Amino acid sequence: MQNVTLGTTEITVPQNAFGALPIQRDNAETSVHLLRKAYAGGMRFFDTARAYSDSEEKIGLAFGGPGGLFETGRENIILATKTHERTVAGFWKDLHTSLELMHCGYIDIYQFHQVDQCYKPGDGTGMYEAMAEAKAQGLIRHIGITTHKIGIAMEIAESGLYETLQYPFSYLAGEKDLALYEAVKAHHMGFICMKGLAGGLITNAEAAMAFMSQYDNALPIWGIQRESELNQWLRFFDETPRMTSEIAAFIEREKQELSGNFCRGCGYCMPCTVGITINQCNRMSLMLRRAPSAAWLTPHWQEEMEKIEDCINCGKCKTKCPYELDIPNLLRENLADYRKVLAGEEQV
Repeated sequence: MQNVTLGTTEITVPQNAFGALPIQRDNAETSVHLLRKAYAGGMRFFDTARAYSDSEEKIGLAFGGPGGLFETGRENIILATKTHERTVAGFWKDLHTSLELMHCGYIDIYQFHQVDQCYKPGDGTGMYEAMAEAKAQGLIRHIGITTHKIGIAMEIAESGLYETLQYPFSYLAGEKDLALYEAVKAHHMGFICMKGLAGGLITNAEAAMAFMSQYDNALPIWGIQRESELNQWLRFFDETPRMTSEIAAFIEREKQELSGNFCRGCGYCMPCTVGITINQCNRMSLMLRRAPSAAWLTPHWQEEMEKIEDCINCGKCKTKCPYELDIPNLLRENLADYRKVLAGEEQV
């Protein structure tokens, strides 16, 4: 397993990090077990967010408290979290809440979460100034930012204001995504890769890891909820997959299958005017085909999918989609496919 140094931060960690969004769906005991096992197995970078319900609290339970790693070996854990607030007052409230819940003393990388603009000094929002002040006070070590929008991401990379950028990056990356990686590296920023499994569409962990290993400035944060998932990534510490002609050919077939209009599940389109769970319903066909599970065919999801009939074509989701998808039409296509599966006309 190679190490990654995130730009100019001097943070160097194994290229195999823990994304803590999914643990909000686990109970506290399971989450603490997973987090501690991840650390024991070699993971050193843990990414969470104030928006991930109780994820930060569970990190505090796992590593904080008397005698915990945040007290005895804080420097061994790199902790990144985020604020989704858009006001200075909200920023400070989130920051202090995160510090309190995680019992961590300071945050290694504090990130503006899922932005639709590049905050800059003097832009009138006061947001970047708040970040700079938090760093001056020692509450955070480095200033980061996350987005799903390629244009905003490129502006961020070229601004010279941020030490890390978090952006979706997987073996489904297109030319613009790869150009962004090069721009981030050229500007000496760290590149934190969310959605390394494309929101569940990628099911080949070896190929996903082999792809990442080609990029020495890319740090993937794998979303982990189950111990079987954690074991999958931990075994790569002993034998890291490398790109081969066979894996490259497999990835090329995957890219061809998933080229064009498909939902990445980012959730920028939400909330829906009539309550459709767009970021799941809009990729149901792919999930049934690529990651088949009876859980997608439960009465709950049948009810959720039928809500697509309530779509009023308001178009709000289309204006917010960073991938410019024709969401209303894609939703109806997914509903038609879903009904065929339920009727037994197509195989899962």
